[in-house]
Amino acid sequence: MPPAPSNRPNRDETLVTPVRERGDACPGALRLHTADDGALARVRVPAGVVSAAQAYALADAAERLGDGALDITSRGNLQLRGLGPGCGGELARLLDAAGLLPAPRHERVRNIVASPLSGLDGRGHLDVQPLVRELDALLCASGRTPDLSGRFLFALDDGRGDMAELASDVMLLAEPGGARVRVTVGAASARVRPEDGPRAMLLAAEAFLDAASATGTKAWRVRELPAQGVELAGAPVWRELTSSAPAPPSPPGPDSAADPESAGPGSAGPGSAAPVPGAVPAGPHGVGALSVGVPLGRLSVAAWRVLADIARAHGTGELRVTPWRGVVVPGAGPGQSGAPAAAGLVTDPASPWPGVGACTGRPGCAKSLADVRADATAHLAAGAGGLPVYWSGCERRCGHPRGTWVDVVATGDGRYDIAVRGAGADVPPDRRALPELADALAAARTITTPTK
Repeated sequence: MPPAPSNRPNRDETLVTPVRERGDACPGALRLHTADDGALARVRVPAGVVSAAQAYALADAAERLGDGALDITSRGNLQLRGLGPGCGGELARLLDAAGLLPAPRHERVRNIVASPLSGLDGRGHLDVQPLVRELDALLCASGRTPDLSGRFLFALDDGRGDMAELASDVMLLAEPGGARVRVTVGAASARVRPEDGPRAMLLAAEAFLDAASATGTKAWRVRELPAQGVELAGAPVWRELTSSAPAPPSPPGPDSAADPESAGPGSAGPGSAAPVPGAVPAGPHGVGALSVGVPLGRLSVAAWRVLADIARAHGTGELRVTPWRGVVVPGAGPGQSGAPAAAGLVTDPASPWPGVGACTGRPGCAKSLADVRADATAHLAAGAGGLPVYWSGCERRCGHPRGTWVDVVATGDGRYDIAVRGAGADVPPDRRALPELADALAAARTITTPTK
């Protein structure tokens, strides 16, 4: 069995202990962010799940109030861009009517990711979707959770290991047999019954708030706490959880079901967590799905409506947006892949798009030094099938992936710096102009780095 996913930072991240003097500025559905192309709203959708009716409502909002497209974030949330001045109230009314604002005070803290194929492909140890819904309800009912940063992240892994790369703050991992789950925050962890998992995650988040206050850091993320605060002073919390009822022993389960290295159905390949584009077989206990890639995480409302139509007519009536900027349509099959492909979405497992990402870039972002989406598209084939590549318009690298990846950063002089980032990577930046970028990019994507 592979090592359990961890919510500790990657080795390539620098641990810092900042002292926060203000709250974070993450946008939400009610707190809009002003960009060069208009206002931006970020709609939190726990585990990326929206009903077909909610999908239509989002399409209508983007069409009526925004630029006619939806962006998928690296946490599986949805963004509307190009919003006009003064539309915040109307947007809030549209989202509320669709059930996308269940608790306005808490809307920015509903940051929940979960295994997107859980319950669909027969893999994993436990369907975590019911636990997601319970956790969301607990977060929205808590008087303390509005104090969490809009960057604080909860993750629920059904045992397949796909949440490991997302660097969550509070992690729930299903264990073999599904009789127990492990909840981890910082260096503290507890093994509890699945039905106690959501409450354990809430208590872990509240323990983090206590630690952030006690240490004087007012930290936004667990990894920002000083070393002595990582334990979160959580012993009473974990005693309460584990004493509620002894967890039954977990029966042995097949290691392959939890092995993130196994390129089984729905896996994007060795070491990859993202669902591969195309049909996802149901397996022994699932309902199957259609996995669709979204080039650069941006899709028109027309393409979005195509997916909603499939979900309503051929699936279970819901969509699952993934942290890898894709969409899973539960219950749909290979017979429905033609319409998404015609709408510009990716259903071919051999497509180079799933390995390529980019930030907003010009003209939407004032800080960007290049139109990185256009440049990424022009260099799509360079090194296809190798390391993932992410294009950034400036050194902030908004939305960049975890793990090992090729970092392409605009320098403002018509050039890009190319480097390999991640655990074990030791490749210094190489500055190249656009005409000579393709060869350097292809070479960087074929570099093999050791894993630790």
